[in-house]
Amino acid sequence: MPTDVVMPQMGESIFEGTITKWLKKAGDTVQKDEPLFEISTDKVDAEIPSPVAGVLSEIKIQEGATVGINTVVAVVTEQGSGVRDQGSVSPDSNAGQESSAGEQIAGSDGPVSGGTDVVMPQMGESIFEGTITKWLKKVGDAVHKDEPLFEISTDKVDAEIPSPVAGVLTEIRAFEGVTVAINTVVAVIGGQSGSNTAAIVADAKELNVPAVPAPTAAATAIEAGEAERVRSSPLVRRIAKENNLDLGLIAGSGAGGRITKEDALKYLSEHGPGRTAAASIAAKSTSAGIAAASSAPSNLPGQVVPLSRMRAIIAERMVESMTISPHVYTVYKADMTRIVRLRERERSRFEQKHGVKLTFMPFIAAAAIEALRRHPIVNASLVNGSIHYHQNVHLGIAVALDWGLIVPVVKKADTLTFVELARAMADLAERARAKKLKPEEAMGSTFTLTNQGVFGGEFGTPIINQPESAILAIGGLKKEAVVMTDAEGNDTIAIRSMQSYCLGFDHRLIDGADGGRFMSVFMKTLDGWDREIG
Repeated sequence: MPTDVVMPQMGESIFEGTITKWLKKAGDTVQKDEPLFEISTDKVDAEIPSPVAGVLSEIKIQEGATVGINTVVAVVTEQGSGVRDQGSVSPDSNAGQESSAGEQIAGSDGPVSGGTDVVMPQMGESIFEGTITKWLKKVGDAVHKDEPLFEISTDKVDAEIPSPVAGVLTEIRAFEGVTVAINTVVAVIGGQSGSNTAAIVADAKELNVPAVPAPTAAATAIEAGEAERVRSSPLVRRIAKENNLDLGLIAGSGAGGRITKEDALKYLSEHGPGRTAAASIAAKSTSAGIAAASSAPSNLPGQVVPLSRMRAIIAERMVESMTISPHVYTVYKADMTRIVRLRERERSRFEQKHGVKLTFMPFIAAAAIEALRRHPIVNASLVNGSIHYHQNVHLGIAVALDWGLIVPVVKKADTLTFVELARAMADLAERARAKKLKPEEAMGSTFTLTNQGVFGGEFGTPIINQPESAILAIGGLKKEAVVMTDAEGNDTIAIRSMQSYCLGFDHRLIDGADGGRFMSVFMKTLDGWDREIG
C-alpha cells in the first residue's frame, strides 16, 4: 500500500521548506520513524522520519528544491505489517555509531523482556523532541497507571508525563537533562527488574566513565548543562555525532545563539573531526564536582548557572519579537471604583454559585474583548505581507511560573459568557502551574493580557507575543485622589480606585490612532461597567 510522504509544517508561521539531502534513495528499504530526508526552514534544520515501514518507491522532489507544506515529496510502499523488529537495525542507520557514549550506556541492552516501553510523547504537530527535566520515580519504584512518571520541557509547554501502565519502573534509559526525539524509549515498566544493571555497569567500565542505572546528581548536572547550554537542531546534532564534535565549542550564529548547519560545517572544515564520544564524556566526568554544584539553588552570589530550556526559549522569542515588530506603547488610567465595589459585594455569592473565585481578570478580559470586536485590526496579524483578520478572539493570558513564563490561551474567548471566561482563565492558570497544560492550549493566541501590576508596579511595557500585533499590560490597582467634575462643571476631589494599562502594539500594522480608539472603548467599558456577571 503506497503512503505519501509530505513536507511537514515545522511551526505555525512556517509555510515551506527546502529539501537539503535525501538520506535514502529510490528502492531502499526504510523503517518507520527512520530518518528519510533533511529539510531546512527559516527557523530550523531537521531530519524528517518515514511515516511507515516499507520501500522508498518514488522521490518526487529533488535536493535543493523548496516546496510548500503538505506537498507530496516521496512515496513509501508498505511491506508486510509495517511493524519494526526492535532488534533490527537498518544497514544505513549507523545507529551504534551515531549514538553518544552516554546513550549507549543508558540503553545498551535493548528492551526488557515482558516490559512496557515508555516513550517520549509528541506534544504537538510541530514538536519533534523533548527534554527530560525531572524523573518523579526511580528504578524499582511501583507506579500506577496515569501516575506522573517524569517531567519534560518542549518549545511549547512543560508537562508531566503519566505512566502508560501500572507496574514497577525497571529501567531508565534517558537521564534528566537529555533531549530526545519523539517516540524514543526513555524507560521500561515491568519485565525483569534490574536485568539491565549489569550491562550498564559493564559498558561504563569498558568506556571508562562513571554510570549507574539511575542518574546521580553529577551525571544529571552534566547532561542538563549540555542540553540547556547548546541550542541546535536535530540535523546539527547528527553532524556532531558523526564527526565527534563538541557543540559547546561551536559559536552559534542563529537566533538566541542557536547553532546552525553552516556553523557546524564551518567548524568541521576549520578544525576537523573531534575526539570519540567516549573520550569526550570521560573528560567531562573529571569536572563532575563542579557540575554537581550547578544543581544547587541558582540564586547564590557568584554562581554561573546555564539557562533552563524554558528560559532559553523565552530569551530567543523575545529577541525575535523585538527584531520583527517596531513596538509602540500608549498608557491609560481607568477608574475601577465601580468594578471594585461590585466585586466586593458579589465575590462570596459568585464563588458559592459558580465554584470559581471572582478576580479582576474576567472584567479586564471582557473589556478587552469588547474593544477587539470594535477594532479588529488590533486582533489581526501581519503574515507574508498581508493582514490576517482573525475570526475569533483567542485570548492569551500570561502566567508567571517559578521557572519561567507561559501563555495559555482561552480559545474563542469572544463567544464566552462572563462566568465561562472566569472559569477558563482560572483553570488554565492552575493547570499551567501544575504542568498539566496540553501544547495546543498554549498556542494560537491572537491577543495577550499580562498582569504586571500584581507586584505593585504602575505599568509595564511588554513585548508582543508573535505573531500577534498587540499586548495589553495590566498595572497595579491603587487608591488615588482624583478630581471629579459633575454635570454642572463643579470639581471635587474624591478617593477612587485607579489602574493603569499599557497597550504595546506593532506599528507596522496598527497606527497610534487605532491604538487610541481601542483603548477608548476598553476604558469606557471598565469605567462604566454595567454588565451582568452571572
